[in-house]
Amino acid sequence: MENSSLEQVLQDAKLHRQINSLIVAHLRDNNLYQANNVVASATMTSLNDEAPPNKLLELVAKGLAVEKDEMLRGVPSSAFDLGTSIPSGYGSIPAPRTAAVDFGAVQETKGSSKSFPKHETRHLSEHKNIARCARFSPDGKFVATGSSDTSIKLFEVAKIKQMMLPDARDGPVRPVIRTFYDHLQPINDLDFHPQNTVLISGSKDNTIKFFDFSKMTAKRAFRVIQDTHNVRSVSFHPSGDFLLAGTDHPIPHLYDINTFQCYLSANAPEIDVSGAINQAWYSATGGMYVTASKDGTIRLWDGVTANCVRSIAGAHGTAEATSANFTKDQRFVLSSGKDSTVKLWEVGTGKLVKQYLGATHTQLRCQAVFNDTEEFVLSIDEPTNEIVIWDALTAEKVAKWPSNHIGAFRWLEHSPTEAAYVTCGTDRSIRFWKESL
Repeated sequence: MENSSLEQVLQDAKLHRQINSLIVAHLRDNNLYQANNVVASATMTSLNDEAPPNKLLELVAKGLAVEKDEMLRGVPSSAFDLGTSIPSGYGSIPAPRTAAVDFGAVQETKGSSKSFPKHETRHLSEHKNIARCARFSPDGKFVATGSSDTSIKLFEVAKIKQMMLPDARDGPVRPVIRTFYDHLQPINDLDFHPQNTVLISGSKDNTIKFFDFSKMTAKRAFRVIQDTHNVRSVSFHPSGDFLLAGTDHPIPHLYDINTFQCYLSANAPEIDVSGAINQAWYSATGGMYVTASKDGTIRLWDGVTANCVRSIAGAHGTAEATSANFTKDQRFVLSSGKDSTVKLWEVGTGKLVKQYLGATHTQLRCQAVFNDTEEFVLSIDEPTNEIVIWDALTAEKVAKWPSNHIGAFRWLEHSPTEAAYVTCGTDRSIRFWKESL
């Protein structure tokens, strides 16, 4: 009995050492060196322990998925409508088609641009007013759109693809599987919880609302965060326990979704009232977040301390910075602005690495996004109502396609898992694009 007890103690100690080692490696990989040193010293863990990049995040994600699966197995089947229930594998991320592009490895790449594959498109649905925003779920299985008519539509991507088949024989396919109505003013942004079937929306009515899309009959939010400002952007932390809100207030609002406690940076830089946030976005591990502001500045924030660690003033001249998001390796940020430029910035130095020119966007809060493999950058040309595509490495414009919307389209969002994207228009319509086979 004593030997068994001793063996358990030794096993527990070994597990604690492994956990401490993973924490130290995670902090080191996210450039949080001060915290890294403190934890290593307090736990007597080597600073040089080798661990695969993002190993801790991967293990936590797997653990949460198992926990969710166990929870779901305890839920009576009658709680879900079997005709339109959510696939049980929601949240599991498929393997990427190709490795993410290393923008730091190639300095001179002129003359080696790739061709963007042909895509086919289909009109999916219409809102009753302007379609303002869209977001894919992390696993690429769903896409949601928000409108000035205050509604949210949720589409199942598998049904969209079925709808696009030339020989579909089973009658009309309806890809809209949920419609939510619970806002009083236009919807600005949407995001999916990384593990659970929860969709959040940010609106001009100063609220962030939580919708459970596993329930067919639910039309309204089951939780609401009342902010003090117009909520322009929302982004879940990769753990799903926190969310970031970019609002008309110049400092990002960080919420604990369990307590609804709001946190502001304790040492945020002085930002003029004109610094309303157009977009706020977490990095893949949550170690950092980035904001694009109306004052033209791109700001990088520490995801743990909420300190602003870098400001790129005048990132888009005197024009608004309208979008900003991280590359998968978190070393670079892609931004767009109303100066009609799209730019790639190095996170570590704030240095401009690449500039993508040839698309005019001066009026709308447009986005620039990577495709799922980060080989291409996509954005909007307002005067011609076209989708502009660049080779991400060479910054050469490789395609320019009609959007098929009537009038300029407001939003472009690419799937994180495959060659597919959606566009949302001032003509109220939503279009889906996928690579032609």
